[in-house]
Amino acid sequence: MIDAVDAGRYLRFDRDEWAALRAQTPLTLEESDLAELRGINDRIDLDEVVAVYLPLTRLLNLYVSATQTLHRVSATFLGTIAPKVPYVIGVAGSVAVGKSTSARILQALLSHWPEHPRVELVTTDGFLHTNAVLTERGIMDRKGFPESYDTKRLVQFLRDLKSGAAEVSAPVYSHVVYDIVPGDEQVVRQPDILILEGLNVLQVPVGAGEYVSDYFDFSIYLDADERDIEDWFVQRFFALRATVFQDPSSFFRHFADMTDQAAERMARDVWHSINGRNLRENIAPTRSRASLVIHKGADHRMHEVHLRRL
Repeated sequence: MIDAVDAGRYLRFDRDEWAALRAQTPLTLEESDLAELRGINDRIDLDEVVAVYLPLTRLLNLYVSATQTLHRVSATFLGTIAPKVPYVIGVAGSVAVGKSTSARILQALLSHWPEHPRVELVTTDGFLHTNAVLTERGIMDRKGFPESYDTKRLVQFLRDLKSGAAEVSAPVYSHVVYDIVPGDEQVVRQPDILILEGLNVLQVPVGAGEYVSDYFDFSIYLDADERDIEDWFVQRFFALRATVFQDPSSFFRHFADMTDQAAERMARDVWHSINGRNLRENIAPTRSRASLVIHKGADHRMHEVHLRRL
């Protein structure tokens, strides 16, 4: 929830107030589409898409159009051709809060607007250091913490993207083998919109220098009470035991055969020692830097939206 000290910087909307801002924005997804976009243990339904994401995509369409116009006006003033510069949206929040599903839904909905049909999604997982590097540095147990990322490479990726490069590439991360895939990359070729999803994308640098959020045009923080996120993390851990962890090549294959009691104990230990700590120390403190904060209740549904005042 937005802190009282920051409340004056945001406009607050309850669920009904925000949903009403959809206006006439059409729903371009069907239940079958949503089934493919929904993450493991994510309970989002079409009603949530209508209430939360249709108003949001309407707002983003207006922002993107205004930014494109600004680029054209600037080019006219300078006597140049307006450059092809993607509109960059950051999606931040804790592990298990629903970032990946939200980012995929945004990508699907925004790509249906004729003004910006080419929407790419990149996750910061690809910019994690390899397990070999993390092990060498003694921080394998801090994967997901700020120091576990190749931030220099991530910033360079965004700098090249915003400079109008014909194509830029990002490394690819596998959640099965829990590591960067050698030789694999995601190539991004001048999209209209780029969505960058990750844990620490709103973090500010220590000292001088550029940081990821310097290249954002808009940013979204998915928020919920920590006790709810912990429960969702445990539920997701159980869902992974029955799916991904069953793969013989999974880094976590040994978790699949645990008893339920041992699995819950393990999941909560991981939360308290790693993910919860990262949330409190590094992720939650960046919430007030977001353009928009979506607060979820224990039922996974949006209860409030906070939109930063211009």
